[in-house]
Amino acid sequence: MMSSLHVLEGGYIAVNGNWTQFGGNLSFVCLAISLWALFSIQFQRRSFRQEKIAFGVIAGGASIGSILLAIEFHPGIYIDLRFSPLALAGMFGGPIAAAFAALLAITFRFAVGGAAMVDGIITMALATGIGLAGHFWTRKRSPGLKDVALLGLALGVALVLAMALLPTLVNAHVLAGVGFPLTALNCLATVLGGFVLLKTQQWQLERSILVTAFSQSPDYLYVKDRNSRFITVNENMTRLFRFRTTAEMTGLSDFNLMSRPLAEKLYYLEQQVIDTGVPLIDSAEHIEGRFLLASKVPLRDKQGRVIGLAGVTRDVTERTALERELRESKNLLSHAMAGMSDGIAMYDSKGFILFCNEQYRDAFPLSGEARVVGAHISDILRRVAETGERPGIPDDVEGWIKAATASLHSNKDEEVQLHNGDWRSIRTRLAEDGTAMAVVSDITATKQAEIALRLSAEQLKSLAETDGLTGMVNRRAFDEAFARETAGSARRNTPFSLLMVDIDRFKAYNDTYGHPAGDQCLRVVSKCLRQSVSRPADIVARYGGEEFVVFLPDTSAKGAMIVAEQFARRLAQENIAHSGSEFARVTASIGISCATGAVLRTNPNRLLTEADAALYDAKTQGRNRILAHSPNGERHAMKEAG
Repeated sequence: MMSSLHVLEGGYIAVNGNWTQFGGNLSFVCLAISLWALFSIQFQRRSFRQEKIAFGVIAGGASIGSILLAIEFHPGIYIDLRFSPLALAGMFGGPIAAAFAALLAITFRFAVGGAAMVDGIITMALATGIGLAGHFWTRKRSPGLKDVALLGLALGVALVLAMALLPTLVNAHVLAGVGFPLTALNCLATVLGGFVLLKTQQWQLERSILVTAFSQSPDYLYVKDRNSRFITVNENMTRLFRFRTTAEMTGLSDFNLMSRPLAEKLYYLEQQVIDTGVPLIDSAEHIEGRFLLASKVPLRDKQGRVIGLAGVTRDVTERTALERELRESKNLLSHAMAGMSDGIAMYDSKGFILFCNEQYRDAFPLSGEARVVGAHISDILRRVAETGERPGIPDDVEGWIKAATASLHSNKDEEVQLHNGDWRSIRTRLAEDGTAMAVVSDITATKQAEIALRLSAEQLKSLAETDGLTGMVNRRAFDEAFARETAGSARRNTPFSLLMVDIDRFKAYNDTYGHPAGDQCLRVVSKCLRQSVSRPADIVARYGGEEFVVFLPDTSAKGAMIVAEQFARRLAQENIAHSGSEFARVTASIGISCATGAVLRTNPNRLLTEADAALYDAKTQGRNRILAHSPNGERHAMKEAG
C-alpha cells in the first residue's frame, strides 16, 4: 500500500475526530495501492517505462484523492495522507514513477492553493526524495519489510521536522494539535502500502518464473479443457505445429492439427484420463515426423472434479535414433566378438569384469569358469594359482596376487606360458575412465616357431664363429673378441698379451703324411693350446691354415711366456713324428706381444703386428722357439720351445 500524510494548513480538531477522519483517508490510500496490485500484472506485458509511468500515475492519483479527503485543521489549512503514496512511488517505482506521482500531486496542490501551499509542496518533495533515497539504497537487491519499516520511520521523522520547522505549520501549532495521529498513521500507511507492494512484487516474480518456465521449456507443454481443446500452450507447441503465437492455438483441438485417425486415438486416450482420473505416463506418439513421449495428468477444482488435463510431451526423436543405432552397433559388436579369434575382457577401475567373450574364457582352460562378469581379478588369479595353470608362481601366492592385481590398470604387453606348454599374449590397455581392456591371443605356434628360430640362429652363430676342423673360435669371431677385449683392458688400464703360434714345416708334413694326417695334427695342436689356458676370458682361435692365436686379457708378458712354455711342453709330449722337420717331430714357433693402456687405446692392432714380427723372427732364427716383442720395439730373450 502507499499512504501519505501531508499537512497543508493548521487548525484544531478533537483527537477522536482526527483518528476517525484519518481512518477514511487511510482506507482510500490503501484501496488505491490495492487496485494497483490487482492490475499491475496487466502492465507487465508492456514496456518497463510504461509500467513505471502507470505506477506513478496511480500513486499520484492516490495522493490527489487523499488531498480531496483532507481534514480542515484551521480555516484555510488542511491535513491528509498524501505523502505516503509519493514515498512509496519513489522507493518501488524509481525516478520515473516518482517524477510522475510528484508532478501530478504537486500540480494539483498548487492549483488548490491556500496559506500552507508552499509548506505543503516542500513536504511533498521531501517525501518523494525520501522514497528515491530508499530506491537507490535497495537498487542492488530486492527491498524487504525491514526497508519498508525504515521508509515509514524516515517519512515520520521528516513530517515531524516539517511540522516543527516550516513557518506556516509552526504558527498553526500543527505538531501539538495533530502531530501524533499524523505521524503514526503516516508510518502505518507506508508500512501497509509497502507490504502490499512487496507481496505484489513477490507474486509477480513467481508468476514471471512460472510463465517463463512454461513458455521456454524445451518440452511441449499444454493445458486442455474437458473437450480436449487447448486452453494454453508454450512456444515449443506453436513451433511444432507452425503457428506464430500461442493465442492462435487457443480453442483448437488435435482434430485441427493432425490426421483424423491419429486425432481420434489421442482424443480417446485423453478422455480416458479425464473420465478415470488416472494419469497417462510416457505414451508414445508420432507427430509431424517426430517421435514423442507424452505424459498427461487430470486437473481438478477445489471440489475434486476433473476440469481438464495438463500435458508434457518430450521429443525423443534423436534419442530413438541413437537407441536404434546403439542396438545395431551392439548386435554388430556381438557378432564381431563371437567371430573373432582373440579373447577380450574389460575390467572396471576396481578390478571387476564388466565384459568378456567366450574366447577369453577358453584361452585359460583351468581358470575359465572363474572368468565371468562380476568376478574380481584377485579371485581369478587365486584360481590360477590353485589349479597350477601358470608355472613359476612364487611360494608367496597372496603377495603375487596382490602385485598382479595392482598392475592390472596399466598399459603393458606380456607373454605367459600355461601348464600344458601353450603360450598366451596378454595386451592390456587403460582407458580414460579407468577401465582396463585385456586382449588375449594364442601365440603357441608363433612362440614355438620363435624358439626354433632362436635355436637355429644360435646354432648358425656357433657355426659362423667356430672353426669346423678344430672346434676353436674362427678368425671372424676372433676379430670381434679382440676389439672388445682390448677396449676393456684399455679402460681398466691392465696389460693385454697375445700369442701367435705357427706349426713348423707343416706343408712338408702334409706332403709327407697326407692331408687327413695334417688335419689330425691340427686337432692335436689346438687341444694342446686349449689345455694351456685356464681362464674363461682367455681365447684360442685358429688364425688361418696352420697358424693359431691366443689372447690373454689382464696378463703380462711374463704370464704370456708361461702359457707359451706350457703349450710347447704339451706339444712335445705328444711327440708327433715329422720326418720332414729338422727336429724329427712336430714343433711350433711362437711370437708374443704385450701392451697396456696407451697402446691399447690408440692402436690395438700393434699387438698383432708385433706378435707376427716376433713369430717371423722365431722362425728365421731356427724355429721351435718362443720370441717376445713389445709395441715399443723391444726384443726379449729367445727361448727354444722344445
